[in-house]
Amino acid sequence: MMKDKKMIPIVQVGDVLVSPDVLTENFCCDLSACKGICCVEGDAGAPVSLDEIGEIEALLDVVWTDMSASAQAVVDRQGVAYTDRDGDLVTSIVNGKDCVFTCYDDLTDNETGETIRGCCLCTLEKAYRAGKTHWCKPISCALYPIRVKEFSNGLTGLNYNRWAVCSEAVKKGNKLQLPLYRFLRGPLIRRFGEQWYDELCQVASELGF
Repeated sequence: MMKDKKMIPIVQVGDVLVSPDVLTENFCCDLSACKGICCVEGDAGAPVSLDEIGEIEALLDVVWTDMSASAQAVVDRQGVAYTDRDGDLVTSIVNGKDCVFTCYDDLTDNETGETIRGCCLCTLEKAYRAGKTHWCKPISCALYPIRVKEFSNGLTGLNYNRWAVCSEAVKKGNKLQLPLYRFLRGPLIRRFGEQWYDELCQVASELGF
């Protein structure tokens, strides 16, 4: 029998503290509904590490022509990233809105075969999927709506960031009965490793999720 979600405590897998919402809540991105709005909305860019900034800078020549003229001007002026008001390194943005690596294009829905017009895409991921690069995009983007927090004691925290623009993803996830940690299997393995992810799944199973 599945346990009451309100009774689930924060769980620890290795040195990672996992919010119960990551295990209990359903989620599945629905680009046909949101058109990638998470890359546009918000008041700061995507969190990045120094290593990721290096990866992005190495790929600039590959993605440059897919970037807008405004984005190119921002990168020329301040680089691919900046420090936001919270002191975090984030990708540069255009006019306080779009990430500099967003582009707009039509996309085919793999499930329905329908064309999604004017979808917001990531130029970094677009190049990766076309086989032009070895690196996809910042892990913070791949893991969204999970946010990662590093603590001074060496522990890492995973939290579910609820955002109104993802309401359709919640609806789709509920329809499919797809838990957030299952939806983000690939990014979680990329960040923490397959053994860690298997342990997470075991914990979720023991809790009834």
